[in-house]
Amino acid sequence: MAKTPTFTCTACGATHPRWSGRCDACGAWNTIQEEAPLSAGPSKKSLGAGKGRALELLDLATEEAPPPRTRSGMEELDRVLGGGLVPASALLLGGDPGIGKSTLLLQATARFASAGLSCVYVSGEEASAQVRMRAQRLGLGEAPVRLAAETNLRDILTTLDRERPQLAVIDSIQTMWADNVEAAPGSVSQVRAAAHELVSFAKRRGTAVILVGHVTKEGQIAGPRVVEHMVDTVLYFEGERGHQFRILRAVKNRFGPADEIGVFEMTGQGLREVTNPSALFLSDREARSPGAVVFAGIEGTRPVLVEFQALVAPSPTPQARRTVVGWDNARLAMILAVLEARCGIPFAGLDVYLNVAGGMRVGEPAADLAVAAALLSAREDAALPPDMVVFGEISLSGALRPVSQTENRLKEAQKLGFSQAAVPERSTGSAPDGFAMRPVSDLTAFVGEMFGAG
Repeated sequence: MAKTPTFTCTACGATHPRWSGRCDACGAWNTIQEEAPLSAGPSKKSLGAGKGRALELLDLATEEAPPPRTRSGMEELDRVLGGGLVPASALLLGGDPGIGKSTLLLQATARFASAGLSCVYVSGEEASAQVRMRAQRLGLGEAPVRLAAETNLRDILTTLDRERPQLAVIDSIQTMWADNVEAAPGSVSQVRAAAHELVSFAKRRGTAVILVGHVTKEGQIAGPRVVEHMVDTVLYFEGERGHQFRILRAVKNRFGPADEIGVFEMTGQGLREVTNPSALFLSDREARSPGAVVFAGIEGTRPVLVEFQALVAPSPTPQARRTVVGWDNARLAMILAVLEARCGIPFAGLDVYLNVAGGMRVGEPAADLAVAAALLSAREDAALPPDMVVFGEISLSGALRPVSQTENRLKEAQKLGFSQAAVPERSTGSAPDGFAMRPVSDLTAFVGEMFGAG
């Protein structure tokens, strides 16, 4: 019996029984495309007839050597990868257009090639001459990297199978076209098929493959989410176009810690590594400014200090504005509600603007107390001590919950000249010598101690 075709949204990957102009799952218009059904395969009876290969079963106590790694020499990249590039691994790198994904990968490929790996860079978006011009601008014209400009997946796989490189970069997965799939390049079917073929090639031939992926306006990698499950590592290259700082963040890594970050600075000669991101994010900090609070956070395994900046002003319109850059908008609404309900401090009729300085994006709940302190400092026009850092999670009752790695946060703060910290009362870990911890039981006590109200 013939199989019924399915219809898939190219924006979110949701499936529909029939075509419609608007996706019910994500609300996007004109993104639903027909997918050809899979051909009928062998029956269940034939699959169980003993024709397959018997698998080798191991117990949980079996010990295996860790996978070998090749370091690029870019310490920030190697940190995010978990110590270096693993053979036969598949990586997916996403980021906004123009953020510097191709620049990062071209520099990384040149470093890996200099480290002794045979590398192939395949561009589906630019001509070979454009890639060579970028390489010359970055001072990489003599790097032993082989280059091709192609979108036909069959030709690319044939070339890779012949050359057997140790690293292959595909820029980008959305431009790849498989001639056995009846869909346009960039569609859900094409992206899924191309990713499957490339990941299979990586595992079969032992080649490390890096795929570049475009992102949607919501910041997610475009195409079906199944691609992120196929690969071993998912990296996001983040940053504000108006800032020179770029954050490479691992959101999935089968060979290392997730949520690890690497910090780079975009310059005229390409991306430069930032070995001390805390000092960079606080470099232009004013000595004493209302609404500015330093948060001691943890990104992956690294402590990072960033500055939260808040501005509270009377709203000229009946509907007050809430604008956030670098933090979660829903989390800000929760903090404002707790301040009003538990501390009696209203923000009705006031516009609230919150910004994380330097283009950093913070997702840690430990930033709650720093955000509350910045909002109160801006509202009361009273600056906190310039040598103080703040961290702690706020519950809906107004209580402060302790956070992990208190000692590492305080050590990083002391290295940068801070000498005191406002922390939850039940925080574990000791403070460094000469560093003062100011434990606070709840949000009301914090308001009373810091701003003389409660």
